[in-house]
Amino acid sequence: MKVNARKMALRILGQIDKDKSFSHIALNRYFEQYEMDSIDRRFISYLVLGILENKILLDFYIRKLSKLRFGKIHHEVVIILRMGLYQIEFMSKVPDSAAVDECVKLAKKINPEQGKFVNGILRTFIREKDKIEFPDAKRHPSTYLSILYSHPEWMVERWMDQFGISFTETLLKANNNSPDLIVRVNPLKTTKEALMRHLDEAGVVYEPSRYIKDALVIKSLNALSIDVVPGFEEGFFQVQDESSMFVGILSDVKEGQTVVDVCSAPGGKATHVAQLMNNTGVVYARDLHEHKLSLIMENVERLGLDNIKVQIFDAQLFDKALEHKADVVLVDAPCSGLGIIRRKPDIKYNKSIEELLELSELQKQILSTSSEYVKDQGTLIYSTCTLNFEENEAVVRWFLEHHPKFELDGDQGGHLSIVNRALLTEKGLGLLADTEMLTLYPNQHGTDGFFIAKMIKVK
Repeated sequence: MKVNARKMALRILGQIDKDKSFSHIALNRYFEQYEMDSIDRRFISYLVLGILENKILLDFYIRKLSKLRFGKIHHEVVIILRMGLYQIEFMSKVPDSAAVDECVKLAKKINPEQGKFVNGILRTFIREKDKIEFPDAKRHPSTYLSILYSHPEWMVERWMDQFGISFTETLLKANNNSPDLIVRVNPLKTTKEALMRHLDEAGVVYEPSRYIKDALVIKSLNALSIDVVPGFEEGFFQVQDESSMFVGILSDVKEGQTVVDVCSAPGGKATHVAQLMNNTGVVYARDLHEHKLSLIMENVERLGLDNIKVQIFDAQLFDKALEHKADVVLVDAPCSGLGIIRRKPDIKYNKSIEELLELSELQKQILSTSSEYVKDQGTLIYSTCTLNFEENEAVVRWFLEHHPKFELDGDQGGHLSIVNRALLTEKGLGLLADTEMLTLYPNQHGTDGFFIAKMIKVK
């Protein structure tokens, strides 16, 4: 039986609202449960993610157009209105009439009056959307930007304080753009040239990464899902953003070394350094949750790596067996995820200032504990996928104050400064809070928002 794509999107959005679950988890759950063709999958994904990206704006429109107070509108009707407004405003290939008719049908299943209500709101929006007034951009910039780009106002205000209005607006806009898919070639099983031939044969459109020589930027999968792209099952490549690959590059690992990745799932960084070590030495890939370990194991086995030991372990706890044993320790700490909003738009609605402050304490504890595994002259890398100062530079500065045996690797070996120079090639890219630490921004570098600090343990 053919799936009704809009009805399915309504159910998924309702589930996300009810359970506060991540959109990618909710989408995958329904896609595994119901058989549907690739066209319906893409439509549902596009609709669900687009609505989440623009939810504050869509709700602003509803409040402007409805005579009924927002809180009094039936919850499912709110979601149906978001679906209709999003299709009218952002999906040019969907005729306005079709968007209205399909949403009215969904609302009528609640009751006929809801159908009339939805019909009235959507048709009024089509006629009068250009007349809807927004808050004054000069008098209330944070409110204006919050609504226009659907980010919580507290988040907008923090970024305005940190980066200024102009930079913040470009960041908010970038967060609402769909990110490219990046794949890392596995040289243990193939070559970049061979993988490119496979992709060409499958009609996959790609281009070389600007930053990583063994990475490709996928522009179109030619209607394929990533797991059926030629070479995936064979372990010829691994999906990983360029920002995350910088961790492996900056680690400067050598063959035969010992690496500990304390918060490893889903294993992108662990498998990258294992490859860079040419499948020698040992990489301890650890995580707290058993279900996440299975994700690491799947990637390890698919990529054909023998030098990774996958272990369940709480990064907050100290493991005496690894004390002073590691050449490199990777701490990709649990964080607020504000750098990957473009991949998981629901993140921006599920965070609070209080949570950010709590995370920084957890990060300090994990970083301090993990530093005990580093040998003299060994490397400690702290990274997050957030743009929050308190979770990034502030954590590193605190750590250095309390652990005098460690110092930032600003120019030692030249690795971090080389990356900085490669990225700071355009006017206005000098927004690093500390040039000895690396911050990547979606609006400037085209990567996920990401922070990296490389430290060396001195004798």
